[in-house]
Amino acid sequence: MKQTFETVGQSRQIERIVSGVETSDGAGVRLTRLMGQELQKRLDPFLMLDSFGSDNPDDYIAGFPDHPHRGFETITYMLAGRMRHRDSAGHEGLLESGGVQWMTAGRGVIHSEIPEQQDGLMEGFQLWLNLPSHKKMIPPWYRDIPGREIPAYVAPEGVAVRVIAGRSNGVSGAVSREDTEPLYLDIDLPGESAFHAILPATHNAFVCVYRGEIELGGKRLAEKRLAVLSNEGDGAILKAASPARAILVAGRPLNEPIVQYGPFVMNTREEIYQALSDFREGHLAG
Repeated sequence: MKQTFETVGQSRQIERIVSGVETSDGAGVRLTRLMGQELQKRLDPFLMLDSFGSDNPDDYIAGFPDHPHRGFETITYMLAGRMRHRDSAGHEGLLESGGVQWMTAGRGVIHSEIPEQQDGLMEGFQLWLNLPSHKKMIPPWYRDIPGREIPAYVAPEGVAVRVIAGRSNGVSGAVSREDTEPLYLDIDLPGESAFHAILPATHNAFVCVYRGEIELGGKRLAEKRLAVLSNEGDGAILKAASPARAILVAGRPLNEPIVQYGPFVMNTREEIYQALSDFREGHLAG
């Protein structure tokens, strides 16, 4: 059966370009925070996006020792490198180049993410996806998805697309979620090419370029920049004059209160106080 490809009639425009903030997390891992609390309402249901990439072991070797989470999901996409995951719910796995780690913290989990390499490039993204109020206290869940198991296809003009979540041009991704309906694509554009992605009108969306540069809605988006997309239009058209790679992420907003205190994201202050109490008393262990 021949695959048919979507065509966008009116592309969404770039509403805002974000360069991110250089920071460190865990035991000193250097990263760029491209999305934080100031964009949570605008890009609901997404809470945070970190980009990391270095071939200097001093920038990543200590990793992220044991730390807690409650109330949301983490999606780690490893472009290069190896990271070992262990958590208090009994899960353990090795995230390798091209793979994805999808973890639902739910009611609470304590986990660590430690590099399993002494040198070389470590690069990727970690995205935080909110959970609806009625699912914030579900049991923790975890899945390692090797790169070979992520569905992929080649679109017109030789554009290679990996479908981490959601559905694109008839290809279902590795993970789906009924409440937030996330779409997560890794798009590899050769020179002089364009990619059309249909986006539901209900969804907030952003694009982040991590190789080269693209054009979207007549505006240039450079490497290591995030573009918040407007909500007008039936999709997004990404164009590249020279080879480029980008992630396109979209999701259905929850339109619920967001109260965050570090690694805990709930709907009320009282729920945050309870999360802190549970952690201090040793009850936040999956």
